[in-house]
Amino acid sequence: MADTAIRLRNVQLTLGAGHGAVHVLKGMDLSVARGESVGILGPSGSGKSTLLMVLAGLERADSGLVEVAGQSLEGLSEDQLAAFRGRNIGIVFQSFHLIPNMTALENVAVPLELAGHADAFGRAARELAAVGLKDRVNHYPGALSGGEQQRVALARALAPEPAILIADEPTGNLDSDTGARVADLLFDEVRRRHMTMVLVTHDSSLAARCARQVSVRDGRILESAGLDAGVPA
Repeated sequence: MADTAIRLRNVQLTLGAGHGAVHVLKGMDLSVARGESVGILGPSGSGKSTLLMVLAGLERADSGLVEVAGQSLEGLSEDQLAAFRGRNIGIVFQSFHLIPNMTALENVAVPLELAGHADAFGRAARELAAVGLKDRVNHYPGALSGGEQQRVALARALAPEPAILIADEPTGNLDSDTGARVADLLFDEVRRRHMTMVLVTHDSSLAARCARQVSVRDGRILESAGLDAGVPA
């Protein structure tokens, strides 16, 4: 499976306990080829964002295979998972998750410093320039627009040069015009860097820009369509 970036087999996950337990993922199967972009569509509560958290090792599956970049995530410690994410996975969230008392430059440099990169701030500056924020590097998140904050978040995700990008509603907190510009930037960078991307969205037009679209409902994958629908799931 050398050409497979992500592989899930019969993934089960229940969150909560007792009467409050919710069976969120119900035997999910999914394969994503290296360099493929996949849009995950589904209503709120369908399990699509939880699926991303499992792929990133931020939630642990109760059972089933979760293999990312050739590595099974089963049995890895929290420290090992964090190190694995730092090497292999960039994450863009709907609500940016920037550190408010750090400048744009410092926010982007954080994962590079954690990874021991010798020129963390130099690379961070180059990544901010690549997303059109060369003149905003010393601004704090509170002084940036929503679109600018999401571009900082994208630069932070891309800076360690991960093979896989996970995006959870990346335009969900933006107005339509700003969201469209951020989406253009996102897809341009993924294509330029030959990355694998899994994108969760409520927006069918955004998902349609991916090579394949996957529908999720009630914790299950219902269908897969698009240019690469033949990739085994």
